[in-house]
Amino acid sequence: MTPRNRFISALQCKPLTGLVPHFELVFYLTMEAFGKVHPSHRNYGQWFQMTDRERHLHRMDMANIYVDTAERYNHSAIFLHPNPSGLDELLQLIDCVREISGDTYFLMIHGDATYGVPSGSDMMDFIERIADEPEKVKQEAEDQVNEALTKAEKISQHGGLDGFALCTDYCFNTGPFLSPNMFSEYVTPYLARLTRGYRDMGFYVIKHTDGNIMPILDQLVDTEPHALHSLDPQGDVDLTEVKSLVGGRVCLIGNVHCGFLQTGTEEEVVRNVSDTLKAGMSGEGYIFSTSNCVYTGLPLARYELMHKIWMNEGVYRGDIVPA
Repeated sequence: MTPRNRFISALQCKPLTGLVPHFELVFYLTMEAFGKVHPSHRNYGQWFQMTDRERHLHRMDMANIYVDTAERYNHSAIFLHPNPSGLDELLQLIDCVREISGDTYFLMIHGDATYGVPSGSDMMDFIERIADEPEKVKQEAEDQVNEALTKAEKISQHGGLDGFALCTDYCFNTGPFLSPNMFSEYVTPYLARLTRGYRDMGFYVIKHTDGNIMPILDQLVDTEPHALHSLDPQGDVDLTEVKSLVGGRVCLIGNVHCGFLQTGTEEEVVRNVSDTLKAGMSGEGYIFSTSNCVYTGLPLARYELMHKIWMNEGVYRGDIVPA
């Protein structure tokens, strides 16, 4: 099975042998790993002055960074971040990655269109709008979903993309921004329609949110994504508990403690990664990753320690992984 096929099997909660599939929403440490700036961190202010040939060379360089990261760290999936943005650039980037790697890797992009935790400057305005004009807020939520699905239809016609990661955050470490009742009114119906629309087009859907999702876990699962990410331990999300509640209904991704990876002791990292693997591998439907991403400032050596433990311990049914 290719890494892509193994990733899809995990999303479908099918049994696997060998290594637990692994990926990261973002791997920003490309300068340390490869001596190249991550595509998202590049300034393309002169993009429209470039010749078509120059632009193609930049796209291929970005595509190579994504593929090199997946190859070095045994990722089964690649999350693409088009830069510059726009549908045409996205489609050309997909084509570049497929040209280099074929169907080896599962390809996804961000595709959320639902309300999340507002920025600090917008928080009071959003709360006031819910109180003063609730129907207008709901109509905007509907419009956002329609726009996302229209874009997805164009991507579907082009081909090459496997799925969407819905990366709107709903929760703080203490719980969701909206109460469960308000969440059921202003988010859940639109998330369900967005997810169903993507699935009907043949895409896989991964729902990401940091923080404590437990008060809205049932609502998230009821919208029928293929997977939930990031199962944030800093939000007191316990992987064993979540497995017992919804395991088999949805694939679970993540749960390695990013705080330990960045500032914890090596012993804390080793113990946490091992415990996460044991909990995740108890039954089908688990994909190994951090509880956020491999972000700027996280020591590469810590991620590589996590990766080494996964290679040694993240193996189903005693299979021997070739050196």
